[in-house]
Amino acid sequence: MIEIPSSFWLNINELKFPELNQALKEPNGLIGIGGDLSSDRLIHAYSNGIFPWYGKDEPILWYSPNPRMVITPEAFHLSKSLRKTINSSKYTVKVNTVFSDVIIHCQSVYRSGQSGTWINNDMIKAYCNLHDEGYAHSYEVFLDHKLVGGLYGVAMGSVFFGESMFSLVSNASKIAFAYLLQNSDYKLIDCQIENKHLESLGAFNMPRDFFMKQLKAFV
Repeated sequence: MIEIPSSFWLNINELKFPELNQALKEPNGLIGIGGDLSSDRLIHAYSNGIFPWYGKDEPILWYSPNPRMVITPEAFHLSKSLRKTINSSKYTVKVNTVFSDVIIHCQSVYRSGQSGTWINNDMIKAYCNLHDEGYAHSYEVFLDHKLVGGLYGVAMGSVFFGESMFSLVSNASKIAFAYLLQNSDYKLIDCQIENKHLESLGAFNMPRDFFMKQLKAFV
């Protein structure tokens, strides 16, 4: 049974999180429980290397895993097949035109090996609020004027904190990801936890201490 330090239970009236060196090793990076999904708390969390991630019937759980999966524009690997798809001009990429549609698709699209989604209605409302306030952004891929893929995340300074992506046709989320990396000024993309799909595009693990140094330098 996992022993949870009492300091992990967050005060609804305070934004403070425990120090990151207190984060659990298992589950990797758990650093807080409870609180809320207010814009102020989310902004404070991201600026301190923390993000919410929890399932159905769970309280809000906050994580700062070690190591942290990230990608930089220099590390991005664009395969020949993906380059060919992008250069075909079949797809149009837009930014922030249908944010709510993107996050709803991320919630509802089936993913192999997953029994459900962590994106609940409270999450959707919270990130739509962040979008309205200029912090959350979506990258959207259209085919014949229909939304077929995309991603969303939170931007602070030169860091983009990726949250989720979806594809209705092959490679659509990769097209959005490539556009994000090649057409923005972000120096660091946070991918949060290890993901083989993103690793194939050049994402790599970074020790949390170094990630935090990068974060403080770029935000």
